[in-house]
Amino acid sequence: MKAGRVAFGRQEEIVFGRPAAEAAAEIAGRYGAARVFVMASGTLNRETKVVSDIVAALGPRFAVLFDSMPAHTPRGACLAAASMAREAGADLILTVGGGSVTDGAKAVSLLLANDISDAVGMDALRAPNPVKPPVVRQVSVPTTLSAGEFSALCGVTDERTKAKELFTHPLVIPCAVILDPAATVPTPEWLFLSTGVRAVDHCAEGVASLEGHHYGDAQGMKGLALLASGLARVKADAGDLEARLDCLTGAWLSMGPLASGVPMGASHGIGYVLGARHGVPHGHTSCVMLPAAMEWNMSANRDRQALVAEAMGRRDGDAATALAALIEGIGMPRTLAAVGVTEADWPGIAEGAMKTPWVPRNPRRIEGPAAVMEILRLAA
Repeated sequence: MKAGRVAFGRQEEIVFGRPAAEAAAEIAGRYGAARVFVMASGTLNRETKVVSDIVAALGPRFAVLFDSMPAHTPRGACLAAASMAREAGADLILTVGGGSVTDGAKAVSLLLANDISDAVGMDALRAPNPVKPPVVRQVSVPTTLSAGEFSALCGVTDERTKAKELFTHPLVIPCAVILDPAATVPTPEWLFLSTGVRAVDHCAEGVASLEGHHYGDAQGMKGLALLASGLARVKADAGDLEARLDCLTGAWLSMGPLASGVPMGASHGIGYVLGARHGVPHGHTSCVMLPAAMEWNMSANRDRQALVAEAMGRRDGDAATALAALIEGIGMPRTLAAVGVTEADWPGIAEGAMKTPWVPRNPRRIEGPAAVMEILRLAA
């Protein structure tokens, strides 16, 4: 008989299907915020009205805007944002953008709470060191599908080591998330679709985990079904707001397994290294690695993979083929070579992946870098 524990996060509300500006202003008022620090994607801010409409709706509650967060959330940018938020006297952080901005805001909340202003100080945020809880909470308007706004994990890249590090506290999860499909329309197609595959990865690795449970399975399988259908429909018609909302909802559900204690596996672990060391976008790491990881794991979790395949409408249990077909069908890269990673890079990637939190929890035991190399070969 399985035993476990599902700990519910400190997230208070999800608003879906409403204009982001309207919902953001309402939530800021409900929380009594007077100095809202907006963190937004630079491109979204410069080239669309999504951010300016939100700022206008906030009115006098708006304090200042930070729109300089690079991909993969480097420490330096987090420190710069925290400095700006500190000077502005921020009492609420509102993010508008993708996963890097979302994670950056989580880091800012920790930096403010622990009075940290340099990289050395950030080292003290690592477990098992005690961390003071964030006081300035976060509201997120996601414009991609990475789904980090539904977790209490914060992924930041240490520029000194080019490694992705995880910080966490129960209160770094955004207190509110606004799912507005119209806000995602300006997102470049490749970015929206590839981050959708990142959410598919959350679902698939969660459901396929040998540590899975019914609660995580229910959310992961429904999320996977919504994403598989929604991504194909968005690819066919970029203006299909119902399809985009299905994708946003699927991304929300994709965090059900992880948020309830189910670990991710090799696809996520190797993906961390591909992103931090080689600059591969998060979504593309999943496009390349997820089918390969599933294929390599089949001997250890065949029954669990059948659930993944079933959620995607496939009855033969072949999750790897179902996932590969979805990824290819929406025009995303399928190989390491396609994202600029050569065979000469593999040994370093394999060594780095062994240090991530997820590779040791992979369904099929990974004894060392040689096993990671086998998975990389399947993704070549």
